Amino acid sequence: MNTLKVDGRDIELDDDGFLLDLADWSDAVAIALAEQEGLSLNEAHFEVIHALRQFHAQYQLSPAMRPLVKYIGQQLGKDKGSSLYLLSLFPGSPAKLASKLAGLPKPDNCL
Repeated sequence: MNTLKVDGRDIELDDDGFLLDLADWSDAVAIALAEQEGLSLNEAHFEVIHALRQFHAQYQLSPAMRPLVKYIGQQLGKDKGSSLYLLSLFPGSPAKLASKLAGLPKPDNCL
């Protein structure tokens, strides 16, 4: 088990770097997690992260790529609801990385 120190608190992570306790999440935790991934978050990242947390609150799961693209398009507009847009913000596996930064469980079908 790994830990991440944020604002003087130890945040517990699983072996893949996902939060063990979803209640530990905050914007500061997202920033610290992103730094571990070599990312610097901006407003566009947080727009997607907060929408993803909304999705999780509504459906109790972390979406795979296709539902994520569709949901982001519905919530943030068609121009942002594309794989290319999400890849530009969250390189590699956008659904997996965005879920991690949003403090959510790893999507089921992500490697």
